[in-house]
Amino acid sequence: MLSTPPKSSLLLHRINANTTTTNTATQCHKRSPLTCATKVPENVARFHTHAIGPDQCCSTVIQEIAAPASTVWPVVRRFDNPQAYKHFVKSCNLIGGDGDVGTLREVLVISGLPAARSTERLEILDEERHVISFSVVGGDHRLANYRSVTTLHPTPSGNGTVVIESYVVDVPPGNTKEDTCVFVDTIVRCNLQSLAQIAENLARRNKSSS
Repeated sequence: MLSTPPKSSLLLHRINANTTTTNTATQCHKRSPLTCATKVPENVARFHTHAIGPDQCCSTVIQEIAAPASTVWPVVRRFDNPQAYKHFVKSCNLIGGDGDVGTLREVLVISGLPAARSTERLEILDEERHVISFSVVGGDHRLANYRSVTTLHPTPSGNGTVVIESYVVDVPPGNTKEDTCVFVDTIVRCNLQSLAQIAENLARRNKSSS
């Protein structure tokens, strides 16, 4: 994989936030994996609050990209084409729906991972706020009840984009929460580094042709 351009920076955050009980009968909690040190607009942070069960883990990866959201979003929003920047995806086919919320896709994963295919449902596609979310509803893998939320918002300078991807997932039997987070974080981190490289190359080409 090519190295990430120097203008891109990635911060890996683990769950340090306080936990608030929302349903004591099921021991389900709501957590935001964003730490207090993470300066994120409130209207963005609310999308990254997840309901977490006792045998689940939650984490987030933040990637700063030296390209405007108008360049990054068209790549991220393509629920039918995750392989555009997710290198672990071999192919993707829509098996239900037309791209709106509720659409189902079947993703085939490259060999070498403990998975073969994944059936996923589009949960959120907010074009105005730049939010996309999907959940895993089937397939041959170990990421049961996986749900991911990805948001975009401008950098403080206004010249770039901050991409936040958070997730919640069941901890597979025989694994710890730490093991599970390390595994999923690695995949998400690689995806967002790839996204940064693609978006920044697009931004440079757009600038040179204008």
